[in-house]
Amino acid sequence: MDNWDEIRTAYHVAREGTVSRAADVLGIHHATVIRHIDALEDRLKAKLFQRHARGYTPTEAGNELLRVGQATEEQFAQLESLIHGTSSVVSGELVITSLTEIAPRIVPLLKEFQDMHEGLSLRYLAGDRVFKLEYGEAHIAIRASSRKPEEPDNVVQQLCRAEVSLYASKVYLDAHGTPLGLDDLAGHHFVGSADASVGAPYYKWLTGHVEPNQIVFKAGDYQIANAAVRAGVGLGFLAEGAEEYMPELVKIAGPVPDWGASLWLITHMDLHRTAKVQAIAKFLKERLSCD
Repeated sequence: MDNWDEIRTAYHVAREGTVSRAADVLGIHHATVIRHIDALEDRLKAKLFQRHARGYTPTEAGNELLRVGQATEEQFAQLESLIHGTSSVVSGELVITSLTEIAPRIVPLLKEFQDMHEGLSLRYLAGDRVFKLEYGEAHIAIRASSRKPEEPDNVVQQLCRAEVSLYASKVYLDAHGTPLGLDDLAGHHFVGSADASVGAPYYKWLTGHVEPNQIVFKAGDYQIANAAVRAGVGLGFLAEGAEEYMPELVKIAGPVPDWGASLWLITHMDLHRTAKVQAIAKFLKERLSCD
């Protein structure tokens, strides 16, 4: 393999998802991007992408290229820093992923970290999807789990607890009254999950403690559930402290230990020692330590 430009181009297409966005990132014409991909697929005798109307989706071979391309680009950045004597400089793009539930807690910390490092570009991906660190989809993952994640080639460090409480909006309480704790939930409406496979402990608790007809709204994800609770549809589970940034909410009960989970800081061993990953990991551990 003697053409890094082609690999780098394909890596950015895999990461960005479209030829046009990859061309913008690389500062080259979209026709050059297509030519690089075609040449690389021809050289490898393998299809790297599935082409469709929305863009390019990596095949299994494309995902392998994404992983190698991410690690190689990071290593080039490290080499450049070492050559110029700036190996401790935190710059470039840093990609962090977490559950949406803890985004209000994480975003202010990321803003503080970015203010400390001029020239750092942050990309924060929040959602239920588990981004693959081994494929370079993110530098840092903050995940919630009752047990320590055991994934090969990942460095896992414990942070704090992600606590959960039961909330209702003032609109709902004005219409239905305020329950006096967890023993006073009969007759009240609840917001639950539309996905029966969701393993969140608070949803498991809900199905075991209220009648099925009390769950009047089933949400497809945390953001929809959040919006439903705020709109007054029913009682629902939100991250502890939600009333601090959503004053229309009232805490009904919690935090309950069985509803929460530990937060884990996860990095891939190939990128763990880079300056920016070390810096953000140290920063988040200081701000989110269990100690």
